[in-house]
Amino acid sequence: MVKEDKGPRSSVDMVDISGKDVVPRFAEAEGEILLKPDTVKKIRRREIEKGDVLAAAEIAGIQAAKKTYELIPLCHQIPLSKVKILFNMKEKRVVAKCSVNANYKTGVEMEALVGAAVALLTVWDMVKYLEKDEAGQYPVTRLREIKIIRKEKGAR
Repeated sequence: MVKEDKGPRSSVDMVDISGKDVVPRFAEAEGEILLKPDTVKKIRRREIEKGDVLAAAEIAGIQAAKKTYELIPLCHQIPLSKVKILFNMKEKRVVAKCSVNANYKTGVEMEALVGAAVALLTVWDMVKYLEKDEAGQYPVTRLREIKIIRKEKGAR
């Protein structure tokens, strides 16, 4: 009889949620991108070469939240009911907020975080030509404070 060599066991495992109840879930994440004041003014005036920065970032954030399970290996594929991206423009930054709703067995925090982060990355992509210095570097541009600001489980 040959003994099967199973090799080393993986140290990762997707959580089994099959025994959990389906309940309403909500999560809201936000973050910000620091930019040059002139870049923020151009976003407000819709003077960016690639087009409407906030419209593109909104669509990107929504799409990213829906595809979180494809990006984060151990996330479950969650049927999202709603994804909303909102922006708040400040003098030197753009704040993105992503809220996510679902009726499911596990939370939607990762979807909200991914939505906010990708919305901000899309802003960066669309304005990077304005943010570079003479050496092609980004001395001002930064993503900051990407975090969950609220989550709920149960009646909504």
